Amino acid sequence: MLHKITRLTVRDVRFPTSSEQHGSDAMHSDPDYSAAYVVVDTDCGRKGFGLTFTLGKGTDIVVCAVEALAALVVGKCLQEIVSDFRGFYRLLTSDGQMRWLGPEKGVIHLATAAVLNAVWDLWARVDGKPLWKLLVDMDPKQIVSCIDFRYITDVLTEKEALDILVNAQVGKQQREDQMLKEGYPAYTTSCAWLGYSDQQLKQLCTDALKNGWTKFKVKVGADLEDDIRRCRLIRQMIGPNNTLMIDANQRWDVGEAISWVSSLSEVKPLWIEEPTSPDDILGHATISKALAPLGIGVASGEQCHNRVMFKQFLQASALQFVQIDSCRLGSVNENLAVMLMAHKFQVPVCPHAGGVGLCELVQHLILFDYICLSASLSNRMCEYVDHLHEHFTSPVVIQDAHYMPPKDPGYSCEMLESSVWRHQFPEGDVWKLHTNK
Repeated sequence: MLHKITRLTVRDVRFPTSSEQHGSDAMHSDPDYSAAYVVVDTDCGRKGFGLTFTLGKGTDIVVCAVEALAALVVGKCLQEIVSDFRGFYRLLTSDGQMRWLGPEKGVIHLATAAVLNAVWDLWARVDGKPLWKLLVDMDPKQIVSCIDFRYITDVLTEKEALDILVNAQVGKQQREDQMLKEGYPAYTTSCAWLGYSDQQLKQLCTDALKNGWTKFKVKVGADLEDDIRRCRLIRQMIGPNNTLMIDANQRWDVGEAISWVSSLSEVKPLWIEEPTSPDDILGHATISKALAPLGIGVASGEQCHNRVMFKQFLQASALQFVQIDSCRLGSVNENLAVMLMAHKFQVPVCPHAGGVGLCELVQHLILFDYICLSASLSNRMCEYVDHLHEHFTSPVVIQDAHYMPPKDPGYSCEMLESSVWRHQFPEGDVWKLHTNK
Protein backbone atom coordinates (compact mmCIF):
# COMPACT_ATOMS: atom_id res chain seq x y z
CA MET A 1 0.00 0.00 0.00
CA LEU A 2 1.26 3.46 -0.89
CA HIS A 3 -0.89 5.32 1.66
CA LYS A 4 -1.46 8.23 -0.68
CA ILE A 5 -2.82 11.31 1.08
CA THR A 6 -6.08 12.18 -0.65
CA ARG A 7 -7.46 14.90 1.59
CA LEU A 8 -6.48 17.28 4.39
CA THR A 9 -9.14 18.91 6.56
CA VAL A 10 -8.67 21.42 9.37
CA ARG A 11 -11.13 22.69 11.99
CA ASP A 12 -11.15 25.46 14.57
CA VAL A 13 -11.76 23.78 17.95
CA ARG A 14 -12.02 25.92 21.09
CA PHE A 15 -12.71 25.25 24.76
CA PRO A 16 -14.08 28.06 27.01
CA THR A 17 -11.43 27.63 29.74
CA SER A 18 -11.37 31.37 30.47
CA SER A 19 -14.71 31.07 32.27
CA GLU A 20 -12.95 29.38 35.20
CA GLN A 21 -9.55 31.10 34.86
CA HIS A 22 -7.80 27.88 33.80
CA GLY A 23 -4.51 28.77 32.13
CA SER A 24 -4.47 32.35 33.41
CA ASP A 25 -1.10 34.03 33.85
CA ALA A 26 0.45 37.49 33.99
CA MET A 27 0.19 38.05 30.22
CA HIS A 28 -2.76 35.86 29.22
CA SER A 29 -5.59 36.60 31.62
CA ASP A 30 -8.43 34.90 29.74
CA PRO A 31 -7.17 32.06 27.53
CA ASP A 32 -9.61 29.77 25.78
CA TYR A 33 -7.53 26.67 25.12
CA SER A 34 -7.94 25.93 21.42
CA ALA A 35 -6.48 24.05 18.49
CA ALA A 36 -6.29 24.05 14.73
CA TYR A 37 -7.14 20.37 14.34
CA VAL A 38 -5.91 18.57 11.22
CA VAL A 39 -6.96 15.22 9.74
CA VAL A 40 -5.24 13.66 6.73
CA ASP A 41 -7.04 10.90 4.83
CA THR A 42 -5.39 8.29 2.63
CA ASP A 43 -6.50 6.16 -0.27
CA CYS A 44 -6.46 3.02 1.89
CA GLY A 45 -8.66 4.41 4.66
CA ARG A 46 -5.90 5.25 7.13
CA LYS A 47 -6.01 8.63 8.84
CA GLY A 48 -3.48 10.83 10.58
CA PHE A 49 -4.37 13.40 13.23
CA GLY A 50 -2.46 16.53 14.19
CA LEU A 51 -2.96 19.87 15.87
CA THR A 52 -1.35 23.08 16.92
CA PHE A 53 -2.25 24.90 20.13
CA THR A 54 -3.73 28.40 20.38
CA LEU A 55 -5.52 30.54 22.98
CA GLY A 56 -8.80 31.23 21.20
CA LYS A 57 -8.92 34.30 18.96
CA GLY A 58 -6.71 33.82 15.93
CA THR A 59 -7.23 30.09 15.61
CA ASP A 60 -9.12 30.86 12.42
CA ILE A 61 -5.97 32.53 11.06
CA VAL A 62 -3.95 29.36 11.72
CA VAL A 63 -6.70 27.35 10.00
CA CYS A 64 -6.26 29.53 6.90
CA ALA A 65 -2.51 28.92 6.98
CA VAL A 66 -3.03 25.15 7.20
CA GLU A 67 -5.36 25.31 4.21
CA ALA A 68 -2.68 27.22 2.30
CA LEU A 69 -0.21 24.37 2.95
CA ALA A 70 -2.64 21.58 2.07
CA ALA A 71 -1.74 21.57 -1.64
CA LEU A 72 1.86 20.66 -0.73
CA VAL A 73 0.63 17.55 1.11
CA VAL A 74 -2.36 16.16 -0.77
CA GLY A 75 -1.22 13.73 -3.45
CA LYS A 76 1.95 12.70 -1.60
CA CYS A 77 2.45 9.09 -0.53
CA LEU A 78 3.54 8.36 3.02
CA GLN A 79 6.48 6.28 1.80
CA GLU A 80 7.56 9.15 -0.44
CA ILE A 81 7.48 11.54 2.52
CA VAL A 82 9.30 9.41 5.09
CA SER A 83 11.99 8.28 2.65
CA ASP A 84 13.05 11.94 2.43
CA PHE A 85 11.46 13.55 5.48
CA ARG A 86 14.08 16.29 5.52
CA GLY A 87 13.08 17.19 2.00
CA PHE A 88 9.39 17.17 2.88
CA TYR A 89 10.05 19.42 5.89
CA ARG A 90 11.84 21.86 3.59
CA LEU A 91 9.01 21.66 1.06
CA LEU A 92 6.60 22.98 3.70
CA THR A 93 8.94 25.57 5.21
CA SER A 94 10.68 26.84 2.09
CA ASP A 95 7.95 27.51 -0.46
CA GLY A 96 9.30 30.40 -2.49
CA GLN A 97 6.30 32.61 -1.75
CA MET A 98 4.81 31.42 1.54
CA ARG A 99 8.13 31.34 3.40
CA TRP A 100 7.97 35.14 3.32
CA LEU A 101 5.27 34.84 5.99
CA GLY A 102 7.82 33.29 8.35
CA PRO A 103 10.24 31.93 7.57
CA GLU A 104 9.86 29.15 10.12
CA LYS A 105 8.11 31.31 12.69
CA GLY A 106 4.69 32.64 13.62
CA VAL A 107 1.36 31.52 12.23
CA ILE A 108 2.81 29.77 9.18
CA HIS A 109 5.10 27.67 11.39
CA LEU A 110 2.24 26.78 13.75
CA ALA A 111 0.36 25.58 10.69
CA THR A 112 3.38 23.60 9.52
CA ALA A 113 3.55 21.92 12.93
CA ALA A 114 -0.10 20.89 12.76
CA VAL A 115 0.35 19.36 9.30
CA LEU A 116 3.59 17.57 10.16
CA ASN A 117 2.15 16.30 13.45
CA ALA A 118 -0.63 14.65 11.43
CA VAL A 119 1.90 13.07 9.04
CA TRP A 120 3.97 11.69 11.95
CA ASP A 121 0.77 10.35 13.51
CA LEU A 122 -0.11 8.64 10.24
CA TRP A 123 3.35 7.08 9.99
CA ALA A 124 3.20 5.71 13.53
CA ARG A 125 -0.30 4.32 12.97
CA VAL A 126 0.72 2.61 9.74
CA ASP A 127 3.73 1.15 11.56
CA GLY A 128 1.47 0.01 14.40
CA LYS A 129 3.48 1.79 17.11
CA PRO A 130 3.09 4.75 19.44
CA LEU A 131 5.24 7.58 18.11
CA TRP A 132 7.84 7.35 20.88
CA LYS A 133 8.38 3.67 20.03
CA LEU A 134 8.60 4.45 16.31
CA LEU A 135 11.41 6.90 17.11
CA VAL A 136 13.17 4.63 19.60
CA ASP A 137 13.22 1.76 17.12
CA MET A 138 14.63 3.86 14.28
CA ASP A 139 18.19 3.43 13.14
CA PRO A 140 20.23 6.53 14.10
CA LYS A 141 20.84 7.29 10.42
CA GLN A 142 17.11 7.35 9.78
CA ILE A 143 16.53 9.75 12.69
CA VAL A 144 19.23 12.08 11.37
CA SER A 145 17.68 11.95 7.90
CA CYS A 146 14.49 13.52 9.30
CA ILE A 147 16.30 16.66 10.52
CA ASP A 148 16.97 19.85 8.57
CA PHE A 149 20.49 20.88 9.66
CA ARG A 150 20.41 24.09 7.64
CA TYR A 151 21.48 27.09 9.78
CA ILE A 152 22.70 24.97 12.73
CA THR A 153 25.82 23.22 11.39
CA ASP A 154 28.06 25.71 13.20
CA VAL A 155 26.82 24.07 16.40
CA LEU A 156 25.67 20.60 15.34
CA THR A 157 26.67 18.77 12.18
CA GLU A 158 24.94 15.73 10.78
CA LYS A 159 27.96 13.60 11.71
CA GLU A 160 27.95 14.89 15.29
CA ALA A 161 24.25 14.12 15.62
CA LEU A 162 24.79 10.61 14.30
CA ASP A 163 27.68 10.03 16.72
CA ILE A 164 25.54 11.19 19.66
CA LEU A 165 22.74 8.82 18.72
CA VAL A 166 25.08 5.89 18.10
CA ASN A 167 26.85 6.40 21.43
CA ALA A 168 23.50 6.51 23.23
CA GLN A 169 22.62 3.02 21.97
CA VAL A 170 24.44 1.67 25.03
CA GLY A 171 21.86 0.96 27.71
CA LYS A 172 18.95 1.95 25.48
CA GLN A 173 16.91 -1.18 26.11
CA GLN A 174 17.32 -0.88 29.87
CA ARG A 175 16.10 2.72 29.76
CA GLU A 176 13.10 1.74 27.64
CA ASP A 177 12.25 -1.01 30.13
CA GLN A 178 12.61 1.50 32.96
CA MET A 179 10.21 3.94 31.31
CA LEU A 180 7.65 1.21 30.66
CA LYS A 181 7.78 0.29 34.34
CA GLU A 182 8.20 3.66 36.07
CA GLY A 183 7.24 6.35 33.56
CA TYR A 184 8.80 9.78 33.06
CA PRO A 185 8.76 12.29 35.95
CA ALA A 186 6.25 15.13 35.65
CA TYR A 187 5.54 18.41 37.37
CA THR A 188 2.16 20.10 37.75
CA THR A 189 1.09 23.60 36.78
CA SER A 190 -2.57 22.97 37.58
CA CYS A 191 -2.45 24.13 41.21
CA ALA A 192 -1.45 27.77 40.85
CA TRP A 193 -2.87 29.60 37.87
CA LEU A 194 -2.74 33.33 38.51
CA GLY A 195 -6.53 33.73 38.58
CA TYR A 196 -7.09 31.08 41.25
CA SER A 197 -8.15 32.08 44.77
CA ASP A 198 -6.06 31.18 47.82
CA GLN A 199 -8.70 28.67 48.90
CA GLN A 200 -8.62 26.98 45.49
CA LEU A 201 -4.83 27.00 45.50
CA LYS A 202 -4.65 25.37 48.95
CA GLN A 203 -7.15 22.69 48.03
CA LEU A 204 -5.41 21.86 44.75
CA CYS A 205 -1.99 21.66 46.46
CA THR A 206 -3.40 19.41 49.16
CA ASP A 207 -4.96 17.10 46.59
CA ALA A 208 -1.80 17.05 44.46
CA LEU A 209 0.41 16.13 47.42
CA LYS A 210 -1.94 13.26 48.29
CA ASN A 211 -1.61 12.04 44.68
CA GLY A 212 2.18 11.92 44.84
CA TRP A 213 3.15 15.22 43.21
CA THR A 214 6.48 16.64 44.37
CA LYS A 215 7.17 19.30 41.70
CA PHE A 216 5.00 22.41 41.40
CA LYS A 217 5.00 25.50 39.16
CA VAL A 218 3.50 28.85 40.14
CA LYS A 219 2.45 31.70 37.85
CA VAL A 220 3.92 35.07 38.87
CA GLY A 221 4.49 38.54 37.44
CA ALA A 222 1.39 40.65 37.99
CA ASP A 223 2.09 42.06 41.47
CA LEU A 224 5.29 41.57 43.45
CA GLU A 225 3.79 41.65 46.93
CA ASP A 226 1.06 39.24 45.90
CA ASP A 227 3.66 36.98 44.28
CA ILE A 228 5.69 36.90 47.50
CA ARG A 229 2.58 36.08 49.50
CA ARG A 230 1.36 33.35 47.12
CA CYS A 231 4.80 31.76 46.71
CA ARG A 232 5.29 31.68 50.48
CA LEU A 233 1.89 30.07 50.82
CA ILE A 234 2.70 27.40 48.23
CA ARG A 235 6.16 26.73 49.65
CA GLN A 236 4.53 26.29 53.06
CA MET A 237 1.97 23.91 51.53
CA ILE A 238 4.47 21.72 49.68
CA GLY A 239 7.28 21.81 52.26
CA PRO A 240 10.99 22.59 51.95
CA ASN A 241 12.05 19.42 50.15
CA ASN A 242 9.66 19.51 47.19
CA THR A 243 10.52 21.39 43.99
CA LEU A 244 9.06 24.81 43.17
CA MET A 245 9.33 26.67 39.86
CA ILE A 246 8.00 30.11 38.91
CA ASP A 247 6.75 31.35 35.53
CA ALA A 248 6.33 35.02 34.50
CA ASN A 249 5.15 34.41 30.91
CA GLN A 250 7.34 37.20 29.46
CA ARG A 251 6.05 39.93 31.80
CA TRP A 252 9.24 41.85 32.68
CA ASP A 253 12.08 43.89 31.24
CA VAL A 254 15.54 42.46 31.92
CA GLY A 255 16.41 44.58 34.95
CA GLU A 256 12.92 44.18 36.37
CA ALA A 257 13.18 40.40 36.02
CA ILE A 258 16.43 40.26 37.96
CA SER A 259 15.04 42.45 40.76
CA TRP A 260 11.67 40.68 40.94
CA VAL A 261 13.10 37.15 40.99
CA SER A 262 15.73 38.16 43.54
CA SER A 263 12.84 39.19 45.80
CA LEU A 264 11.31 35.73 45.34
CA SER A 265 14.56 33.86 45.97
CA GLU A 266 13.54 33.11 49.58
CA VAL A 267 11.12 30.42 48.31
CA LYS A 268 14.03 28.74 46.51
CA PRO A 269 12.64 28.31 42.99
CA LEU A 270 14.52 25.92 40.71
CA TRP A 271 13.89 28.20 37.74
CA ILE A 272 12.22 31.34 36.50
CA GLU A 273 10.42 30.64 33.25
CA GLU A 274 10.05 33.19 30.45
CA PRO A 275 11.24 36.16 32.53
CA THR A 276 11.27 38.54 29.55
CA SER A 277 10.56 38.64 25.81
CA PRO A 278 10.94 35.13 24.37
CA ASP A 279 12.97 36.64 21.51
CA ASP A 280 15.53 38.38 23.74
CA ILE A 281 18.41 35.91 23.75
CA LEU A 282 21.00 38.28 25.24
CA GLY A 283 18.47 39.48 27.80
CA HIS A 284 17.99 35.91 28.96
CA ALA A 285 21.79 35.55 29.14
CA THR A 286 22.02 38.64 31.36
CA ILE A 287 19.28 37.33 33.64
CA SER A 288 20.90 33.88 33.79
CA LYS A 289 24.24 35.36 34.83
CA ALA A 290 22.64 37.58 37.49
CA LEU A 291 20.53 34.81 39.04
CA ALA A 292 23.21 32.10 39.01
CA PRO A 293 24.61 33.11 42.46
CA LEU A 294 21.08 32.64 43.87
CA GLY A 295 20.91 29.10 42.48
CA ILE A 296 18.00 29.99 40.21
CA GLY A 297 18.09 28.87 36.57
CA VAL A 298 16.29 30.36 33.58
CA ALA A 299 13.88 28.28 31.50
CA SER A 300 12.23 29.13 28.19
CA GLY A 301 11.18 27.71 24.85
CA GLU A 302 7.42 27.43 24.56
CA GLN A 303 7.42 30.52 22.32
CA CYS A 304 10.88 30.05 20.83
CA HIS A 305 10.26 30.15 17.09
CA ASN A 306 12.68 27.61 15.69
CA ARG A 307 15.90 25.59 16.01
CA VAL A 308 18.01 28.64 15.07
CA MET A 309 16.83 30.60 18.09
CA PHE A 310 17.42 27.60 20.36
CA LYS A 311 20.91 27.35 18.90
CA GLN A 312 21.64 30.92 19.90
CA PHE A 313 20.08 30.56 23.35
CA LEU A 314 22.43 27.63 23.96
CA GLN A 315 25.46 29.39 22.47
CA ALA A 316 24.84 32.39 24.75
CA SER A 317 24.37 30.26 27.91
CA ALA A 318 21.01 32.00 28.17
CA LEU A 319 19.00 28.96 29.29
CA GLN A 320 19.60 26.40 32.02
CA PHE A 321 16.45 24.50 31.05
CA VAL A 322 15.29 23.98 27.45
CA GLN A 323 11.52 23.85 27.05
CA ILE A 324 10.60 22.33 23.72
CA ASP A 325 7.04 22.61 22.42
CA SER A 326 5.42 20.06 20.14
CA CYS A 327 3.42 22.68 18.22
CA ARG A 328 5.50 25.88 18.25
CA LEU A 329 8.43 24.22 16.47
CA GLY A 330 8.11 22.38 13.18
CA SER A 331 6.84 19.13 14.69
CA VAL A 332 9.02 16.12 15.54
CA ASN A 333 11.62 16.97 12.89
CA GLU A 334 12.64 20.27 14.43
CA ASN A 335 12.29 19.07 18.02
CA LEU A 336 14.80 16.31 17.26
CA ALA A 337 17.31 18.99 16.23
CA VAL A 338 16.75 20.99 19.42
CA MET A 339 17.01 17.95 21.69
CA LEU A 340 20.29 16.99 20.04
CA MET A 341 21.70 20.50 20.47
CA ALA A 342 20.58 20.59 24.11
CA HIS A 343 22.34 17.28 24.67
CA LYS A 344 25.56 18.61 23.16
CA PHE A 345 25.43 21.64 25.48
CA GLN A 346 24.42 19.43 28.42
CA VAL A 347 21.31 21.49 29.15
CA PRO A 348 18.32 19.45 30.40
CA VAL A 349 15.15 19.35 28.31
CA CYS A 350 11.96 19.98 30.30
CA PRO A 351 9.11 20.23 27.77
CA HIS A 352 6.26 22.70 27.83
CA ALA A 353 2.88 20.98 27.92
CA GLY A 354 -0.70 21.62 29.00
CA GLY A 355 -3.13 23.41 26.73
CA VAL A 356 -5.09 21.20 24.35
CA GLY A 357 -3.20 18.04 23.47
CA LEU A 358 0.30 19.29 24.33
CA CYS A 359 0.67 16.72 27.11
CA GLU A 360 -0.52 13.99 24.76
CA LEU A 361 2.03 15.01 22.13
CA VAL A 362 5.15 15.97 24.05
CA GLN A 363 5.23 12.84 26.22
CA HIS A 364 6.43 10.97 23.13
CA LEU A 365 9.32 13.39 22.59
CA ILE A 366 10.60 13.33 26.16
CA LEU A 367 10.54 9.52 26.22
CA PHE A 368 12.71 9.54 23.12
CA ASP A 369 15.03 12.12 24.70
CA TYR A 370 15.67 9.93 27.74
CA ILE A 371 15.88 6.57 25.98
CA CYS A 372 17.91 7.62 22.93
CA LEU A 373 19.74 10.82 23.94
CA SER A 374 20.16 12.10 27.48
CA ALA A 375 20.11 8.84 29.49
CA SER A 376 19.62 11.11 32.51
CA LEU A 377 16.73 12.21 34.73
CA SER A 378 18.78 14.76 36.69
CA ASN A 379 16.85 18.05 36.86
CA ARG A 380 14.56 16.72 34.14
CA MET A 381 10.78 16.66 34.19
CA CYS A 382 7.86 17.17 31.83
CA GLU A 383 5.06 19.65 32.50
CA TYR A 384 1.56 18.32 33.15
CA VAL A 385 -1.70 20.25 33.25
CA ASP A 386 -4.87 18.42 34.22
CA HIS A 387 -7.24 19.91 31.65
CA LEU A 388 -9.16 18.61 28.62
CA HIS A 389 -7.63 15.12 28.37
CA GLU A 390 -11.12 13.61 28.30
CA HIS A 391 -11.55 14.90 24.75
CA PHE A 392 -8.87 12.57 23.32
CA THR A 393 -9.17 8.96 22.22
CA SER A 394 -5.82 8.11 23.87
CA PRO A 395 -5.45 10.51 26.82
CA VAL A 396 -2.25 10.70 28.84
CA VAL A 397 -1.87 8.27 31.72
CA ILE A 398 -0.29 9.68 34.89
CA GLN A 399 0.75 7.34 37.70
CA ASP A 400 2.52 8.62 40.83
CA ALA A 401 3.30 11.91 39.06
CA HIS A 402 4.92 10.14 36.10
CA TYR A 403 3.91 9.98 32.43
CA MET A 404 3.35 6.33 31.55
CA PRO A 405 4.42 5.52 27.97
CA PRO A 406 1.47 5.49 25.55
CA LYS A 407 0.58 2.11 24.10
CA ASP A 408 -1.81 2.99 21.28
CA PRO A 409 -0.35 3.49 17.78
CA GLY A 410 0.10 7.11 16.70
CA TYR A 411 0.95 10.48 18.22
CA SER A 412 -1.95 10.48 20.75
CA CYS A 413 -3.63 13.61 19.39
CA GLU A 414 -6.80 12.17 17.87
CA MET A 415 -9.78 13.92 19.43
CA LEU A 416 -13.20 12.40 20.02
CA GLU A 417 -15.37 13.44 17.10
CA SER A 418 -18.19 14.30 19.51
CA SER A 419 -15.87 16.76 21.29
CA VAL A 420 -14.76 18.30 18.01
CA TRP A 421 -18.33 18.89 16.88
CA ARG A 422 -19.43 20.36 20.21
CA HIS A 423 -16.44 22.70 20.46
CA GLN A 424 -16.00 23.69 16.83
CA PHE A 425 -15.99 27.47 16.58
CA PRO A 426 -18.36 29.23 16.13
CA GLU A 427 -21.08 26.76 15.23
CA GLY A 428 -20.54 24.11 17.95
CA ASP A 429 -23.15 23.69 20.67
CA VAL A 430 -20.75 24.92 23.36
CA TRP A 431 -20.15 28.22 21.54
CA LYS A 432 -23.84 28.87 20.99
CA LEU A 433 -23.91 29.40 24.76
CA HIS A 434 -20.97 31.84 24.60
CA THR A 435 -22.27 34.43 22.17
CA ASN A 436 -19.98 37.11 23.62
CA LYS A 437 -16.94 35.30 22.15
